[in-house]
Amino acid sequence: MNVEELARIPGVNPEVPNAARIYDYTLGGSHNFPADRQAAEYMYSLVPSTRKWMRMLRACLQAAARRLSSEGFTHWVDFASGLPTGDHVHAVMPQARVLYSDINPLTIAQGRALLGDNPRVRYLECDIKKAGELLQRPDVQSFLGGERRLAIGGSGIGVFLSAEENRKFYRDLYDQVAPGSKLFTTFETKAPDKTTPRWEQFVGMFQRMGESFQLYSLDEYLEFCEPWKPDAMGVLTVREFLGLPPEHITEEDHEGVGIEFYAVVLEKR
Repeated sequence: MNVEELARIPGVNPEVPNAARIYDYTLGGSHNFPADRQAAEYMYSLVPSTRKWMRMLRACLQAAARRLSSEGFTHWVDFASGLPTGDHVHAVMPQARVLYSDINPLTIAQGRALLGDNPRVRYLECDIKKAGELLQRPDVQSFLGGERRLAIGGSGIGVFLSAEENRKFYRDLYDQVAPGSKLFTTFETKAPDKTTPRWEQFVGMFQRMGESFQLYSLDEYLEFCEPWKPDAMGVLTVREFLGLPPEHITEEDHEGVGIEFYAVVLEKR
């Protein structure tokens, strides 16, 4: 699908930035418009390392999908999915059944148009604050063929949820899936005692859009995830998760506030 076709989807306004298209641009994609690119560049002006971190997070998602596919997982349920472009889970696990979800109707409409009539992939509406309810839906259970040993994706969502909402997200999913299920997630942290004017502007940008944006400590994130447990690979920085050398992350990438991202595959034992 090209941008001209994207612009013809009902509800799409090329003049109004869309979070999923901004993310697509950040990842180097082509499913975006000048307004999306302008908004993204403003974000980069505040936190220049954003593009680098976001691309590493997508690479971690791909690596997790490859690993879980090699472990025999054939059903992936993804939350806050964004646009399902050619570098998303269904491209990494083409033989799997992949269920994407998002709360934004416009993102869903664009996502469904990108997926076309692929019978192994679905895109449904879901509020991550009610993630467990998605797995209870009859249409979802039918699409998954009754499979309850699932691979789940929940990357980059913690900062948009309160502490209690984070706990509910992980607990509700834990209660719905079978033992042996695994959940890939990422955590964004910073030094609690550090800030800069640009960082405050960055956080304020999300708040003006009506979004909660709260970073937690690594220990807090891991507490939110209970009773899920890290699998044998453990909790790693995204650099370590991807096997990149230490010099891949520079001091500038921490943006003066100690930004760090972690990736982990959790399991229900």
